[in-house]
Amino acid sequence: MCPVTAPADPPVRRGRGRPRDAGADRAILDAALKLFIEGGVAGASMEQIAKRAGVGKLTVYRRWSSKEELLSQAIESARDQIPDAPPEDLSAVPLADLVNQALPAQVDMLADPRFAAMIAQIFGSRATHPMLMETYWEHYVEPRRRAVHVLLRRAQQEGHLDADTDLDVVIDMMVGALMYRMLQPNTPDHNEIRRYLHEVYRHAGLLPKDG
Repeated sequence: MCPVTAPADPPVRRGRGRPRDAGADRAILDAALKLFIEGGVAGASMEQIAKRAGVGKLTVYRRWSSKEELLSQAIESARDQIPDAPPEDLSAVPLADLVNQALPAQVDMLADPRFAAMIAQIFGSRATHPMLMETYWEHYVEPRRRAVHVLLRRAQQEGHLDADTDLDVVIDMMVGALMYRMLQPNTPDHNEIRRYLHEVYRHAGLLPKDG
């Protein structure tokens, strides 16, 4: 699933009164995310979200107590299907194969200009709306860090990285390189993203020097 298109089904929140309409929830979350990407927090008022979703403003307020809470859940619900750390039974699979199998989905995500716009909006609202960054960190960043950490530890065990390499620093360097590339004015296309991501993995010891 693309991380900035149709949100996944939102978590069920039980309470008194009539059961919530899951279709309305999805429409509201989708509208909230799109408006946030287009205009940031300021461009995503509860009234505008309700209008874009085709529901009454009261419907939105009954479900979410604040705009920040709504936007946070929209970001969470729209996340990509983030893989868990590779299981131990994949230890016999060559490291390069594991990385190459994950590349297509990562390239699709990073090449989507809406994903870059979402990241830019989240970074821009960090000081005024910290919940959005906390949501992004919990549901996007941390799962990917755990998965990459497993791969890097294996690269270290196989001698592709020095034994005393600080793996968290390597991950920071990888993420920093990608963020710097993604937040440049022109979003790179699939071919450039694939080439660049391949080079990042190669320099991190996850792909062989000759390919």
